Amino acid sequence: MGNLMLALKRIFDFAIAATVLLVSAPLTGLIALLIAIDDGWPVLFVQQRVGRGGRKFRCLKFRTMKVGTGAQGDALNVSADDARLTRVGRRLRDWTLDEIPQLINVVKGEMSIVGPRPWVEEQAALCGAGARGRFDMLPGMAGWAWIHGRNHLPFEERIRLDLWYVDHWSLWLDLRILAKAFVLLFRRVGVYVPAASYEHAAKATFSNESHWPS
Repeated sequence: MGNLMLALKRIFDFAIAATVLLVSAPLTGLIALLIAIDDGWPVLFVQQRVGRGGRKFRCLKFRTMKVGTGAQGDALNVSADDARLTRVGRRLRDWTLDEIPQLINVVKGEMSIVGPRPWVEEQAALCGAGARGRFDMLPGMAGWAWIHGRNHLPFEERIRLDLWYVDHWSLWLDLRILAKAFVLLFRRVGVYVPAASYEHAAKATFSNESHWPS
């Protein structure tokens, strides 16, 4: 992918993220207030994620789980009936409003508006050498896998779709993904992981690196 096209992508990211942050400032303040009233402080959930080239960064989200419960149970998966979710947090997840603070990550150049989702180190560790190509792009708030099922997809399929996106990336493709993502926000499809967790079953599959394209 050319440096010029990546520069245009960065300009696009910064312009969109900065504009939305400014316009949504009243909503952001209201959400922060509701979280504090419902379950106290902090209102933000900060977690280390793996970015482009394997670099770590602090990913920002509005806190949706009760204080002190984030590390309980299966931390990588959240189901619709997860007891750890707060009342406000459940509504934020339903409408993906918990990810608004990630616009700050986009402005800082740690994320993109569109790209493979930012994963925690445990998820990144499941990728063999052939799957590492998903980290050749900045992680995104929405992506090719995101619009094809989000958390309903098996972990293996998410990687396949991420690799396809990296190989076929273009500004036009980003615009297509954004348009589809906007529609899916209102349909609220794939927000939660199904009852069966794919993360654990995937570990055996990923041990065979020949399974992934090089």
